[in-house]
Amino acid sequence: MTTPSPAPAPDPAPDVAVPGGVRVISIVFHPGAELADFTRSLAAATSAPVELVLVDNGADGAVADRVAAEAGGRVLRTGQNLGYGGGANAGARGADQDWLVVANPDVVWEPGSLDTLLAAARRHPTAGALGPALLNEDGSVYPSARELPSLTQGVGHALLGRVWPGNPWTRAYQRRQESAGTERVAGWLSGACLLLRREAFEAVGGFDEDYFMFFEDVDLGERLTLAGWANVYVPSARVVHVGGVSWKAKPARMISAHHASAERYLHRRYHRWYEWPVRAAISVGLKVRERVELRAAR
Repeated sequence: MTTPSPAPAPDPAPDVAVPGGVRVISIVFHPGAELADFTRSLAAATSAPVELVLVDNGADGAVADRVAAEAGGRVLRTGQNLGYGGGANAGARGADQDWLVVANPDVVWEPGSLDTLLAAARRHPTAGALGPALLNEDGSVYPSARELPSLTQGVGHALLGRVWPGNPWTRAYQRRQESAGTERVAGWLSGACLLLRREAFEAVGGFDEDYFMFFEDVDLGERLTLAGWANVYVPSARVVHVGGVSWKAKPARMISAHHASAERYLHRRYHRWYEWPVRAAISVGLKVRERVELRAAR
């Protein structure tokens, strides 16, 4: 596990000269008004040249086409729903910029927030990924910079996180406490909004497309760390994440997708033949938890 680094002094006046600019990729699926909020706020988030690519995983592209035209971006049609990681990889393909942004379309950027991330990237030459503070709609900070979970932490958080949010395993996993406002190295960063060094992203093969949704960011953070890159949390950069606007009305599919990805990730971490009892226990525990959440959603 990576030791958190001390917070360096922020640049007093960030110079955001970025050779080639930044490619900003957002994966959309039948988006609504939130997409226009995303692009309007992006315009004030950086003074660097931006190439906006909207990766359309849906069937109706009218909103994406209109917003891309208004924002001076382009729409990439996938022809099918590639999921989040697959869509991000498609959007990143062929980029010649040093920096990529992968962000949900329901993110609203605070003014200067992308410039702040770019300034932090210059201070951290080994950073492969940098993430801002993610604010919930009520202004609270979502724990978007986390450690890679150990088995005990993962089980404790999965079983008790909803009924006892303050349990020690969830606190350790999310690291809510004193490090919440500190610039530091994390195990992984939320894929809701990421600044990625293209060199690092390409070196590890991008997102693993076996994860349709969820855990692709955990997997990427782990692979970046193993390859010698850092995942750096930059809380001085702030964005608001509305969260789940495309699936709040039909959460069942997303609950099942989340548990399927969790099972895939944990089975890969505990892949040795003699760890089959661990994999079996993980599968049973996740299936029980999925049923409980589906029942609550109904």
